[in-house]
Amino acid sequence: MKESFEEILRKNELKVTGPRLNVLDIVASREAAISQPVLEKMLGKDIDRVTLYRILKTFEEKGILHKVIDLNGTANYAICSSSCTEHAHHDEHFHFNCTNCLNVYCMNDFHLPALQLPKGFTAQSVNLAISGVCKHCNAVV
Repeated sequence: MKESFEEILRKNELKVTGPRLNVLDIVASREAAISQPVLEKMLGKDIDRVTLYRILKTFEEKGILHKVIDLNGTANYAICSSSCTEHAHHDEHFHFNCTNCLNVYCMNDFHLPALQLPKGFTAQSVNLAISGVCKHCNAVV
């Protein structure tokens, strides 16, 4: 990341707190998106469920994290691109759902073609999901 987590929080007019920094550290350190229940287990007693929910909601609203729904309908979170803001998310990329390990990966290297919607339609979000077997699970087979 180009910016430190502290800079990201300050830029978004958020207090720099231990729980917020811990959440960002865990989410940014992972190759795959992470769900709230998994985050909650990793954080242990350092943070309660309600505080974690509020942090994730705030980070999503501010354009720090984006939400990805997995094959089971569970929300997972990943770091947004640096061009995301409170007013506009720019995470138009594919998400890969592994049917074996159930991890969700952001496929940032694949760019979506420009959408040509009919007159009068305005896109507010784009969700493109691919299901299959990830490189880690394929290596085991």
